[in-house]
Amino acid sequence: MATEEFNRPSLPPYPQMIMEALDALKQADGANKSSISKYMESKYGEMPPGHADLLSHHLNRMKDSGELLFIKNNYLKPGPDAPPKRGRGRPPKPKESLPPGAIPAPAKPRGRPRKDPNAPPAPKKPKPPSGPPSISKTGRPRGRPRKVNPQPLMNGTEV
Repeated sequence: MATEEFNRPSLPPYPQMIMEALDALKQADGANKSSISKYMESKYGEMPPGHADLLSHHLNRMKDSGELLFIKNNYLKPGPDAPPKRGRGRPPKPKESLPPGAIPAPAKPRGRPRKDPNAPPAPKKPKPPSGPPSISKTGRPRGRPRKVNPQPLMNGTEV
């Protein structure tokens, strides 16, 4: 059986065989997968193992790329006046045309601009007036206030 595979002439690519099958079947509403497969088997003889999976893969790929249309479980070639299939995602904005002789502006770089290495160093901020380091201009220390311990009263209860 292995020698039989090597003696068999090689098959054309699957997309080519699929297009030949659609041309030969000439049905107005297209051809389904089983009729394409039957045509390929009748023309090329015994197909390789895994033929059904290979055929499905190539039909799906051709459908996704716009080479074939899939309507009511049938595959058919798109007509010459059919609109081209759009790709995924948002289409790009149309570019505005420049008047003749105008030079286009250079593209803006993305992100934050780099520091100029030749620029003079920025002046340092003046230090706040001397005093306790934890007290700011408002007169209160930074952060959360400390907990206050309750003071016991004379009769033995706490406040």
